[in-house]
Amino acid sequence: MTTSVASPASPPSTWPARIGWALLVILCLGVAGFSARYLLHPPQTPAQALGNAFGVPWLVIHVAGSVVALALGVVQFIPGWRRGGNSPHRWIGRTYVVCCLIGGAAGLILALGSSAGPIATAGFGGLGVAWIVVNILGWRAALQGRFLEHRRWMIRSWALTLAAVTLRLYLPTVMILGLPFVPWYRAIAFLCWVPNLIVAELWLRRRVAIAHTV
Repeated sequence: MTTSVASPASPPSTWPARIGWALLVILCLGVAGFSARYLLHPPQTPAQALGNAFGVPWLVIHVAGSVVALALGVVQFIPGWRRGGNSPHRWIGRTYVVCCLIGGAAGLILALGSSAGPIATAGFGGLGVAWIVVNILGWRAALQGRFLEHRRWMIRSWALTLAAVTLRLYLPTVMILGLPFVPWYRAIAFLCWVPNLIVAELWLRRRVAIAHTV
């Protein structure tokens, strides 16, 4: 794949942006490492799986796909890795998409078993569906040689993958502030991914606008 002025996957170029990106990478790897505890010690009962009725075995499957996607996603923006027919970007990208599909499908099943009720089910279920859809569309665009469109879909995919990070920023905040957990958990079922996707869309539109002025 090649990059262009209009490419939405360009890395940050200023020092503040680079520092922000470095912090994001640390958060992604930290969340991936923290969540991997479920792989080392799989829950045996729904109570051990966050009280989710379908937590066994789907929580482990969801975590396995999601943590790999989170870890691989951070390296997909390295420009040099996107060059050449057998570039690391291509093979890592395939693994990333497969992991997103696994994580999204398992997450959709987990949403149906949420102990927080139908609102949480709708929020996390929407995330699962959106995650699956954008990755399929991004993969299809790449197979058809529509690489700019592919990059745009994968930016959206990455925004949804980052729901794992924003979720774990919101939850401690709710507990620290002493807010009622269940109502806020239901809200977070949407807040962990909808704003991410909105920000990604605004950023993509801004990149397109900049490209048209160059």
